[in-house]
Amino acid sequence: MKNRTDFISDQFYSKFVRDLHFRHLRMAKPTATIQECAAQMAKEQVSCLFIGESQEAIQGFITDITLRDKVLAKGLPIVTPVREIMESSMVSIHPEASLVEALMLMFRTKSRYLLVKEADQFIGWISRTKILTEQSQGPFMFIQSVKEARQIPELKAKWQRMPEIIHLLLSRGMKASIVNQIISTVADTITQRVIERVIKEIGPAPAKFVFFVLGSEGRGELTLKTDQDNAIIYEDKANEQREKVRAYFLDFATRVSTALDQIGIVFCEGELMAMNPKWTHSLSHWKRNYENWISDASQETAMNYATFFDCRAIYGEEKLLDDLKQHMNQLLDKAPERFFINLGYNALQYEPPLTFFRQIRTEKIDGEKQFNLKHAMRTMVDLARVYALKYQIQETNTIERIIKLRDRGVFSDAESQELIHAFSYLMAMRLENQAELLLAGSSKPLNWLRMEKLTKVQNVTLIEIFKVIRDFQARMRISFTKSL
Repeated sequence: MKNRTDFISDQFYSKFVRDLHFRHLRMAKPTATIQECAAQMAKEQVSCLFIGESQEAIQGFITDITLRDKVLAKGLPIVTPVREIMESSMVSIHPEASLVEALMLMFRTKSRYLLVKEADQFIGWISRTKILTEQSQGPFMFIQSVKEARQIPELKAKWQRMPEIIHLLLSRGMKASIVNQIISTVADTITQRVIERVIKEIGPAPAKFVFFVLGSEGRGELTLKTDQDNAIIYEDKANEQREKVRAYFLDFATRVSTALDQIGIVFCEGELMAMNPKWTHSLSHWKRNYENWISDASQETAMNYATFFDCRAIYGEEKLLDDLKQHMNQLLDKAPERFFINLGYNALQYEPPLTFFRQIRTEKIDGEKQFNLKHAMRTMVDLARVYALKYQIQETNTIERIIKLRDRGVFSDAESQELIHAFSYLMAMRLENQAELLLAGSSKPLNWLRMEKLTKVQNVTLIEIFKVIRDFQARMRISFTKSL
């Protein structure tokens, strides 16, 4: 029988934003003074006040923390217009979104408040505290506890709890895509805490920079078998400062990666990390990298650097990465056809493990019949990436790429559903397999699945998934390689 904690947690997973009593918008004019706004917040007993001429034209908001940090701490005159201190980065969500999605959006955007938006109208707002009150136990309070951790041993202990949490979420039927987001959010948060700690140790950076992640973390598809894939972009500096700036960031990156390895997010075997001098550069240098990769357009280049097209900022000046992506899109506009052809070949390297008699082909690992789940998924990742780059879709997540490709008419509804269901099924199986291995005391999570673990239904489902992959590979041969 479930205890009360389990019951409360299960209820939380089935709730939506519309189920909360979200607050009405309290408004103030941009010309109102700080004192007038503070008095209004006190009178109406709210911690958040929205600024704009009307609810249809909201320009920003202020909170108790805004008043503390931007007014009291700086001694700003209370007659200053509120538009001078308001926060302008607002995030909205639809009332039909789940509370899980709302919390993930808040953690991802570092927002304490979300506007509730329906049919292009703002109809209210919710706070992170309000949602967390609905979930007194479970992964989101855990994420909050990670945000509050600072010491390396404490962060290591948090990361070691992930298999237990992931196993619990999957057993309750949570979608694999959301579980991926939770793992990625925890990894992001740990990395952010480590970066803050390193900056405190060695002093502030001598230039604006962004620390970004690549590969599965860049796609928000982390599993429990993960290593570091990261890089740094820093702003261009005058000649006399270049060496000093570069030396700082290489030392900084080495300290960050070493700490992450101690925590359990291990060094990348291929050294695709910011501590490698090849992957810490100025913005102009990074632009030249992408120019070379796209213009060279060889198969070797496509295979070696494809992961750099799945990148996401997690700390620092996001505008630096945005500038690089904008430059990349301009290059893709003029990219030679062989660039996409060779990227397409990436998705054709894997042969679905089906025998002539439509059975799953296995390999003997430790004396048992097994097959590699990661290899099967990589084909879909590569497939979604090459189509996304071809049609200049900005999303890096595989499922989001497929949805956008459907919206563009590249994939039909049926094709996109097949791909999404196949990818989600394999991801859930992969995560569950890794969590079980770790909880059983395995030294490291593996991507190999033992055939004896499969039920008849799972076996049949996998055979159908491999057929879907093979069919899409045939389509890609025609679309990108001009041959069958």
